[in-house]
Amino acid sequence: MAATLTIFAVTCLCMILAVLFVPKIKLGRIRISSFWVVTLIGACILLASGQVSPKAVGSALIADTAVNPLKILALFLSMTVLSVFLDELGFFHFFANVVLRKSGTSQRRLFFLLYLTVSALTVFTSNDIIILSFTPFICYFAKHAKINPVPYLVAEFTAANTWSMALIIGNPTNIYLASAFGVDFFSYVEYMIAPTVCAGGVALLVLWLLFRKKLSAPIERCEEVVGMPDKVLLGVGIAHLAACTILLAVGPYFGLPMWIVALCAVGSLFLFTGIYSIIKRERPRVLLGCVKRAPYELIPFVLSMFVMVVALDEKGVTDAIAAFFGGSLPVLKYGLSSFAASNLVNNIPMSVFFSSVLEGTGSLPAVFATVIGSNLGALLTPVGALAGLMWSSILSRHEVKYGYGKFALYGAAVSLPALMAALGTLQLVMIL
Repeated sequence: MAATLTIFAVTCLCMILAVLFVPKIKLGRIRISSFWVVTLIGACILLASGQVSPKAVGSALIADTAVNPLKILALFLSMTVLSVFLDELGFFHFFANVVLRKSGTSQRRLFFLLYLTVSALTVFTSNDIIILSFTPFICYFAKHAKINPVPYLVAEFTAANTWSMALIIGNPTNIYLASAFGVDFFSYVEYMIAPTVCAGGVALLVLWLLFRKKLSAPIERCEEVVGMPDKVLLGVGIAHLAACTILLAVGPYFGLPMWIVALCAVGSLFLFTGIYSIIKRERPRVLLGCVKRAPYELIPFVLSMFVMVVALDEKGVTDAIAAFFGGSLPVLKYGLSSFAASNLVNNIPMSVFFSSVLEGTGSLPAVFATVIGSNLGALLTPVGALAGLMWSSILSRHEVKYGYGKFALYGAAVSLPALMAALGTLQLVMIL
């Protein structure tokens, strides 16, 4: 057990150091992210040293269970592609520009409109895609309007990582944890909508208290002309996303696994778009963009972490941790520990590990508390989620000064009250 724990701990530590100091590895003209390379090396060491048997890993990968990482990856990658499709069309850029025009010269109106817009879009798409789409636009607009971008950037990042809790599809950690314990779409919403609303409301209140003085000056008009996305493809993209979301909700009642629903939605989207491109005799630019931008690096990352969790499970580590937590106060214990662990090892490895810890408890309160911790943990430090690392990288490219200390300062001010509001509301939901 000691050797397995040591390899796991060293791998996680090296992963965090890599993403902070050497985020990209250059191989000639190719640049690859270091986080998955480190975890892949750790998984290989565990296999080579006999700390985990290849047979156990192979059995887990072909098992017909909800926790099968291949099914979960298929679901997450498919939902991401549906969101990337809309982004490739320019839908999010267009929508952001509409919000900016509606705000007029009022920074306060812009602040609330931005928060509400990001919150609504995140619920039905993906927090990562929203962050990647809106962040550069906010930096660009703030520079040309000569206003401080920080209040809007923090509001955007907070909204995306708070309202991502509302539906299963909002965050890969939601997908992993809910799928691992057979939580269907409606059951997830039943338990998570109230904690999400309360956390989102508390976060908005704290943000307003933090930035209200900085939002008093008027905005210098700086309108950008953004063309309307292709109406046909936009309709096709929104229709597929809506249909997929509805089928994810009702599919389990007809024996349709969520990962198959999502894969079929992407297949249908590609078919429709391909036919449309042939009819118009155009290069399928949007499809090529989707294929290029899909987060393939998550595949070796999640599979490597899965190997580590299988190793820890075989050595009895996960059972020991579950026994340490005990059965009392599951919402508080798992909510706080998952929130903290996300900022030690990132929220995706944390979710993979905690799913194994939770397996022996059968406690839905603990599962939903872990979902809350995995989402809100992203707000505390850049390490908490891949979205935080990507967000910080975008700010650096746009010369926006927002260091680790400021991230943690604002992150603690917003995330801790939101976390307690979400966990307290979840506890009430469980009692009622």
